[in-house]
Amino acid sequence: MHSSERKPLDHEFDVFGVSDVGKVRKRNEDQFLICSLHKRMNVHSTSLPSMDLLPLSGERMAFLILVADGVGGHAGGDKASRMATETIARYITHSMQCYYTRDPNENEFLDQLHKTVMQCHEDLVTESKKQPDTGGMATTLTLLLGMWPRGYIVQVGDSRCYRLRGEELIQITRDQTLAQDLVDKGVLTPSKAGAWSHVLSSAMGGAEARPVIYKIELNWDDVILLCSDGLTAHVTDDEIHEELSNMESAEQVGRKLLATALERGGRDNITLVIGTTKPA
Repeated sequence: MHSSERKPLDHEFDVFGVSDVGKVRKRNEDQFLICSLHKRMNVHSTSLPSMDLLPLSGERMAFLILVADGVGGHAGGDKASRMATETIARYITHSMQCYYTRDPNENEFLDQLHKTVMQCHEDLVTESKKQPDTGGMATTLTLLLGMWPRGYIVQVGDSRCYRLRGEELIQITRDQTLAQDLVDKGVLTPSKAGAWSHVLSSAMGGAEARPVIYKIELNWDDVILLCSDGLTAHVTDDEIHEELSNMESAEQVGRKLLATALERGGRDNITLVIGTTKPA
């Protein structure tokens, strides 16, 4: 069977994640998670200190990667990103179990995925109200749930998802920022909207969360990059394209992109997850 006609095996994934505080911020408010979902979750890599490895049981149902960027300047940004990462992982694990215990229906699954993200948002809002010192905490959330050969990308905020296929790099997600909203409405040009580029118009735990779900087809040799804006503030799309096109491994290119962002100032926390598949 040709590799493109079958689901990748666990050992045929090449995935790497890293999170760095940068050179200006005093603490890291970003989180990432890489895990496979069987009947239970198996965590492969994460910035979270408290998520234990769980034993596998049965065939892999899905693969999950995510990035969460706690909103800078708000109390509890680090708590918000940590809570969102932990909560969404639990909810999605439960949703996947329900999905595979009966005849799968994509529309029902997408509806449940949307509800899952909104429940996580509401949990953050509730927790924020309980803790005066973390009032207003919020975070971005960008994740890819791979259910071969389909992928479902969920985004709230401005952490991005890119895909390199062949020679073409595309940004799949749209930044949920005031700047992008103004550009889309024709109020401002991109060159004049820069001052609003860090003002989120949608965030988990914020005044409003507007999850957007993108459905994509996954191919062998696709390269997926999830990243916080700490990377894209210093590294252009053209440079990302060049590095991903010449990658030797997910870890090699991930560390190279991180090093470039740090060399250019590292003004924010920098978090990225890179993944691809290679037949054994």
